[in-house]
Amino acid sequence: MKIAIVGAGIVGVTTAYELARNGHEVTVYDQRSAAAEEASFATAGLLAPLLLSPWALPGFGQTLRLLGTQATLRLAGGINQSNLTWLWRWRAADQTHSAPAAALERLAQYSQARVRAIASQHDLDYEASEGRLVLLRTEQERAALQPALQVLRDLGVAAHEIDADAARKIEPGLSPEAPLAGAIHLPGASAGNCRLFAQLLRQGTQGAGVHFAFNTRIDRIHSSPLGLQVQGEPEPRRCDAVVLCAGMASAALLPALGLRLPMTAVHGYSVSAPLREATHAPCASVVDMGQQISITRLGQRVRIAGGAELAGASAEHHAPTLQRLYRTLNDWFPGGAQLSSNLQIWRGARTMLPDGAPVLGASGVPGLWLNTGHGAGGWALACGSARALADLIAQRTPEVPLDGLGMRRF
Repeated sequence: MKIAIVGAGIVGVTTAYELARNGHEVTVYDQRSAAAEEASFATAGLLAPLLLSPWALPGFGQTLRLLGTQATLRLAGGINQSNLTWLWRWRAADQTHSAPAAALERLAQYSQARVRAIASQHDLDYEASEGRLVLLRTEQERAALQPALQVLRDLGVAAHEIDADAARKIEPGLSPEAPLAGAIHLPGASAGNCRLFAQLLRQGTQGAGVHFAFNTRIDRIHSSPLGLQVQGEPEPRRCDAVVLCAGMASAALLPALGLRLPMTAVHGYSVSAPLREATHAPCASVVDMGQQISITRLGQRVRIAGGAELAGASAEHHAPTLQRLYRTLNDWFPGGAQLSSNLQIWRGARTMLPDGAPVLGASGVPGLWLNTGHGAGGWALACGSARALADLIAQRTPEVPLDGLGMRRF
């Protein structure tokens, strides 16, 4: 089939890879000039397990604060009624005992296996690391994580509750002065450079015949006959199937087809700093669950990621949020990274639905497929979502169950 993909982030690139493997003629459209230039640009880097990652799902280990300098979710300028409605729905969502939590973790585990298989098959060096610690400042934080831990254990994911001494043996760079009540050790966890993986895979798929149309904006999708209206072109480009992988741009294209998704962009931050002293830096990745901040070693850099705000894409960087990232790094790994120069500071969107799960599968419009709304789990879910969608398009049952991840009512 002739298939068009809208969006060249990590989800779009991996979807192109899987569809090309199935023998389809694939074209990927993106309004930017290269792959992974928007939401996939400088992510936290965390792969599975997903449920103990910051902002994985509502109701899992998060104490929502909307006011003050320590706000978990910052309400900034430009808030509209749509965002406020989304926030109400998000706060009402409780995933503690629901099927989407298990379905998402299964998909994340499957996706992690696909990342490793693809990297091994094509010899992709994407700055991978193995293992993770979830750092707990208080026993209250440990108690808040128990529902998520139970889901992981029910799925057979190794998650060990350890004391502070054991945590410091796994991550020797942890400050001995930082208050640490204990940690969750995830030996099977992994992390890696999302953008680097996407760019390497894009180069490989392009060499294998996938066409990338960069600097190309899609203004409209036609359902009969199926095709895409490229900005500035009088006639649509016809195709046999279209896959939307473009985050908020996906949501904007749906109303003309009679479809709506209550997605919003929750913006977060990351700071990538050169490694200063390896013995004082993380060996792999750690998560400060109370602060909803991750610290990850990516090659010769350390990336600190966190913060969440409902604000416009063009909003200015929020200095207190960035200071909280720096402070959290210095709390746990003082001297591990060079924060005085050569910093990459990034603010990017996590396109999220109120229940925290993506939409993956048929849209209800013939030929139109959805693979979007992955929120903070875009990198963690991308390869698995791509393979599952390719199976669905081929009318095969995916290897991983997709319970509750298709089009649904909110």
